[in-house]
Amino acid sequence: MAAPHEPRLATLAALLADGSRARMLAVLLSGELASAGELSRAAAVSPATASEHLGKLLAAGLVTCEPRGRHRYYRLADADVAHALEALAMVAERGTHARQWDAPARQRLRLARCCYGHLGGQLGVGLLTSWVERGWLVPSARVHHVSDAGAAALDRLGLDGRHWQRRAQGGGRPVAYGCIDWSERRDHLAGALAVALLQAMLDRGWLRRRAGERALLITTEGRRQLVDWMPLPDLATRSTS
Repeated sequence: MAAPHEPRLATLAALLADGSRARMLAVLLSGELASAGELSRAAAVSPATASEHLGKLLAAGLVTCEPRGRHRYYRLADADVAHALEALAMVAERGTHARQWDAPARQRLRLARCCYGHLGGQLGVGLLTSWVERGWLVPSARVHHVSDAGAAALDRLGLDGRHWQRRAQGGGRPVAYGCIDWSERRDHLAGALAVALLQAMLDRGWLRRRAGERALLITTEGRRQLVDWMPLPDLATRSTS
């Protein structure tokens, strides 16, 4: 007998079962815009086939499209989609988790990566853990509030600490909360505050994006500066430029 009120999991599963569409969504997990051409190359399919795949992802509400001149750019529809994809990736690799992270490219992802605009991987987990231990972020239910000490820390990073303190304490969508990390299986910081923190680190040259990857590179200056904000894992010594 049909169960009309059950979640439409079969529809989503069918979309993700195609390897080309899955690779496109993995690229978009960075939170950045990507052109149809870039997604076509990432998925190793023709532009026509990529267009067909993207049409299905659009129809399902998994991605959005932003036309800019002659080009069309795509991104994940929202943070809910990103969190769902990360959770599915974690479940998919359960039981083989340790072996999956031996390859150098995967180690780079594990160290630090862009996860829908915020910092993921070992560095992202370390940031949240350290900020909570220092009392800069105060957990409350599923969200994190910014303490006075945390506001002062944000000021030192060039962010308006009081502004983020008010936003984190206000209503509406949480701006700071824990998000289960795909590689570490512990929470890293997500939300608008996490996006602002990553951008500040990129602007200061502590982290650098890698072309064609979600992995982030810790620069030499970043190694000097980031230790004041979070612990640096041993792997960082092999990922510095």
